[in-house]
Amino acid sequence: MSTAQTQQRFSAEDRRQQILQVATELFASKGYDGATTREIAKRAKINEAIIFRHFPTKEELYWAVIEAKCQVTAKKSFLADILASDKSVRDTFVDLAETILHRREKDQTLTRLLFFSALENHRLSHRFFQSYVEDYYEILGDYIRQRIHSGQFRKVDPLLAARGFLGMIVYHSLIQDLFGGSKFHAYDVHEVAESMTDIWLEGILTRNAQ
Repeated sequence: MSTAQTQQRFSAEDRRQQILQVATELFASKGYDGATTREIAKRAKINEAIIFRHFPTKEELYWAVIEAKCQVTAKKSFLADILASDKSVRDTFVDLAETILHRREKDQTLTRLLFFSALENHRLSHRFFQSYVEDYYEILGDYIRQRIHSGQFRKVDPLLAARGFLGMIVYHSLIQDLFGGSKFHAYDVHEVAESMTDIWLEGILTRNAQ
């Protein structure tokens, strides 16, 4: 059977998903510059022109890959749900940290894609921050701001405090799952979530709340 006949078996959406799947694998292993549309087409067993029917530019293909990964691994609803619970402040932050660690432990593909975009294509990196990351800080920052007003937390910049907490969690994940730290130190995710929460809360809780 010819390649053209094989291609006809795919609907437009199926073809688009096939291209995204192949592109995700290559971009995550070789980066934005390292993976070419020619190589993606070859791996997908299609003509390179078909890629550009679905994605006008290589940059838009890369962005579509990031968006697809975000829909699976970076939904913001989980953050709002955790912060809206009736749990104590400590239990809320432990739950948040543990959830983030488990989600990142399952798949580091998005992290790899974002590292490559930060190094190779700043437009995509900035676009990702504005579309996805900024909201995380705002949502957690609002929660922290409410606790500052209630007297539970010290008077600090809520967004910086949010960055500090999320930064601790994400950095641990990077060390363990992306840079190979898990080969030398095996940590229980719940214990990590508790320890980092306690460290962070020690610096932000008021004396009356401790």
